[in-house]
Amino acid sequence: MPNRNRYVVVVACSLAATSLTAACRSTATPAPAPVSADTWAVVDGRNITRQDVEKAYRRQQDTSQTLSDEEALTAKLNLLNDLVTQDILLAKATQLKVDVASSDLDAAYADAKKNIPDEAFQQELTKRGLTPAELREGLRRELLTRKVVVQEVGSKVAVTDAEITAFFNANRPQFNVPEESYHIAQIVITPVREAQPVNRSGDDAATPQAAAAKAQMLMERLKAGAAFQELAADYSEDPQSAPRGGDLGLVPVSRLKTAPPALRDAVLNKAPGSVSVVSAGGAHTIVAVLAHEQAGQRDPSMPAVREQITQTLRARKEQLMRAAYLTAIRNDAKVDNYLARRIVESQGKLPGLPLSAPSGK
Repeated sequence: MPNRNRYVVVVACSLAATSLTAACRSTATPAPAPVSADTWAVVDGRNITRQDVEKAYRRQQDTSQTLSDEEALTAKLNLLNDLVTQDILLAKATQLKVDVASSDLDAAYADAKKNIPDEAFQQELTKRGLTPAELREGLRRELLTRKVVVQEVGSKVAVTDAEITAFFNANRPQFNVPEESYHIAQIVITPVREAQPVNRSGDDAATPQAAAAKAQMLMERLKAGAAFQELAADYSEDPQSAPRGGDLGLVPVSRLKTAPPALRDAVLNKAPGSVSVVSAGGAHTIVAVLAHEQAGQRDPSMPAVREQITQTLRARKEQLMRAAYLTAIRNDAKVDNYLARRIVESQGKLPGLPLSAPSGK
């Protein structure tokens, strides 16, 4: 009997060991699958490929500039980061059932080719390796992401009476007009590419021809009734005034008289609501006269003062909430940026070999 009991114990231990070994084998983490060299990022299981980045790069590239390999790769790395954010916003658009109307897409496409003959426009697309369908798709994605941000951020920004009063009390001297002044706003367009996006749409003219076409497009949209503040926030290339909808506040007549003649003449003696284009050296500034103020103290009971404070507070809140919203949705997403890791591992070069997915991801 003791021998039999010993046999049972040994068998039981053997079976337990066998079961444990099998369990370990069944729960072992499989080896990470190799990631294609053409996969530059994965966002919540969705691939962003090298072709996606190259296509977006060709669309935005200033073909008149020659970049070094390092400069081009830096631009593509930054663009990939933008595409990651765009991908997250597009997924959010699907979740929110946000769509772009065909008429809006047609208008955006018409703006992209405005004042460019069809043949010249097709030649430019060919030079960039793009088809009209690919350009329309890029525009559709941009419009979708913008609508998501407007719905998730802009529509939720509110300015209260208490905030208006508090702002006025904290900035009372600002509303004491010591001399005759003009309240003006601007949209700045330069013929060179900016170091980083400075407006909501990321639009940036990079050549004198593109700057001139952009200025004409914006003037036509203003004549059609578009809001100056919205166009300035979307298209102005001035980093200081673009987030404020181009608002420059009250400018005293004495200071305007010392401005360059073209700018001075675009403001002095112009009625509120007038808009002019001031051009110099390939750059263009669209100047809007919002109000003409005589000397004296202003207060929030005046509609113009109340509107000015409301716009200032709204612009501040929108800028803060937009940055917070984009950061939050980026943090909530699972993002693997393989291009960045490859550049670090290859000491600044882009290797062509596949990279294994990081373990535990």
